[in-house]
Amino acid sequence: MAERQATPLVEAVGVTKRYGETVALDGAGIRITPGETHALVGRNGAGKSTLVSILTGLQAPDEGRVRFGGEPAPRLSDRDAWRERVACVYQKSTIIPELTVAENLYLNRHDRNRLGLVGWKSLRSKAAELLATWSVDVDVRVPAGELDVERRQFVEIARALSFGARFIILDEPTAQLDAAAINRLFDRIRALQEQGVTFLFISHHLQEIYEICDTVTVFRDARHILTTSVAGLQHADLVAAMTGEATGLAEERSRAAVPGGAEVVLGVRGLTRGDAYREVDFEVRAGEIVGLAGAAGSGRTELAETVVGLRAPQAGTVEVAGRRPRPGSVPGSLAAGVGFVPRDRHHQGLVPLMSIADNATMTIPERLGSAGFVSGRRRDVLAREMIENLAIKTPGPELPVSGLSGGNQQKVVMARALANDPKLLVLITPTAGVDVRSKEFLLGKVEETAEQGTGVLIASDELDDLRLCDRVLVLFQGRVVAELAAGWHDHEMVAAMEGVHLDA
Repeated sequence: MAERQATPLVEAVGVTKRYGETVALDGAGIRITPGETHALVGRNGAGKSTLVSILTGLQAPDEGRVRFGGEPAPRLSDRDAWRERVACVYQKSTIIPELTVAENLYLNRHDRNRLGLVGWKSLRSKAAELLATWSVDVDVRVPAGELDVERRQFVEIARALSFGARFIILDEPTAQLDAAAINRLFDRIRALQEQGVTFLFISHHLQEIYEICDTVTVFRDARHILTTSVAGLQHADLVAAMTGEATGLAEERSRAAVPGGAEVVLGVRGLTRGDAYREVDFEVRAGEIVGLAGAAGSGRTELAETVVGLRAPQAGTVEVAGRRPRPGSVPGSLAAGVGFVPRDRHHQGLVPLMSIADNATMTIPERLGSAGFVSGRRRDVLAREMIENLAIKTPGPELPVSGLSGGNQQKVVMARALANDPKLLVLITPTAGVDVRSKEFLLGKVEETAEQGTGVLIASDELDDLRLCDRVLVLFQGRVVAELAAGWHDHEMVAAMEGVHLDA
């Protein structure tokens, strides 16, 4: 019995994977025991995604082996055998939005009658029974596109379990969830653990590792660095293992105060849009970093998207460096001097199959040529300058942006935002889904940009993003309810974001 308990549910040993000259994994490994939630952390490019692709049978290692329950992994061609052992819920959903929940759950596995027709009533009944078994409260008849991120994840987990898999990989599952949804996800993970499900949890949010995980494995530079119990592991030690140096995110940043007479680069007056936000007034001065904080539903994201022209307000005005762009006009905002980093680089920030050069320069066509013609040479020269300035790891500007790690993709988005030398830089959750070192680099670039005289507006619920700010405006239920100067304590910020301070 002891020997059976000692057998890992999943084990990768001595795994090496090369792509030409690039070594993605170098003799790395992981050992996951049944019933645990095991964290896999590391900087972008550490080898996490490559390991996941090997653990899910999408590719084979050049060297090393993978075992499930002590048995060798199936052949890559035997997809059914892989689905019975492991499934991955990716940060980018694999749900087909046009199909119903029931159709997504049993895609290509429809029950058919004697005439070969799909038995829709039977399908919906089976889907509802599956969701009930795993306590997922979703109507199987609704189109999956109507589900929020949280419920889509629960449906994907249920779909994985329907194949028989009891090992689920969660890839950045909290990147688009607010605090309440994260708590519900963690409750669901714990409940499924009690039912015999094992999780590999991949996240850049280190605090989540301490909240939900039993064990953590650290990869760095394609190698296995550390596997240890989360309990008793110091935060600084975890960061040091990930980065190879004793540095942390809590390092104090000292910024000179912005002069009171500095130019106002953003003036917001009486901005209102339905229930999203109401009667909002604030200013951002040249060289100042101002935060918009709040939980999901607070209106912070919608407010920032209004400033850059993605949304039109019902009332109020936005003035950028003395100009009033047409409400709801992104070109108008760009012309006024706005640079923008959107909240979702996958859907809003990048064209994956286009090159780094094309992605980084698409907002400045006037600098690439005349009469509508683009000079490839001029484009590549500008792109190389951006690559160097943002320390983007790539063999050249012609590489499709889809070939970059998450942190480097975000740097491309940042490069494009800075390409037109903006007077106002607006960023929405700019470090979501990036590793520790990329986060530090991006925030350092934001600070450097402000020091050069650009006004910065950061809309985020990430405390590390907000710590960079000279002051933070906190929104709750669409209204600014607090303004916190630099040096605030975490409990102050969290209380304001949750509306606790409103209790008289």
